[in-house]
Amino acid sequence: MDDSTMNKKVIFETDRLLVRRYTKEDFENFFRLNGDAEVMRYIRPVQSREEAIAAFEKQLDDYEAMPGFGRWAVHLKTTDEFVGSFAMIPIPDEPEKMQLGYAFPKESWGKGYATELTIAGLDHFRNQTTLPLIYAVTETPNAASQKVLLKAGFQPFGTKMEGDKELLVFIVKR
Repeated sequence: MDDSTMNKKVIFETDRLLVRRYTKEDFENFFRLNGDAEVMRYIRPVQSREEAIAAFEKQLDDYEAMPGFGRWAVHLKTTDEFVGSFAMIPIPDEPEKMQLGYAFPKESWGKGYATELTIAGLDHFRNQTTLPLIYAVTETPNAASQKVLLKAGFQPFGTKMEGDKELLVFIVKR
């Protein structure tokens, strides 16, 4: 790890990955995820560059407003290559409930990062928060994420509608 990585706020690590706060220099990586229709397919609508700038600036501000929570950059420890994003954030329209989530550029798919991060993210949740439980939400057709969540220890907790989309809700209790 070089000095520039050390100067960035590390949230947690896995054997292969470093999870840290986004910095202003990370915008292009943030936009690579949020502006890609395939990556965002089961997450949220694709953002224009202007929308992504506003979301990114809000994310940076939220680090101070919600210490210990946020949307974070994920890098390979060996090369510092950006491989995705990991989040512990409020559920939209239910800010008292926190959810865990992730997104990866297509070149990072199929490498086991989602499972590795989710398991480590649950350790972070248990060790760094006092929350009684954490949620994860997927669209019904997103079988890959559902498999990751179950493998990491999440349990199904029902369904809910978001507009015309059916979502599966998962939980892990402390």
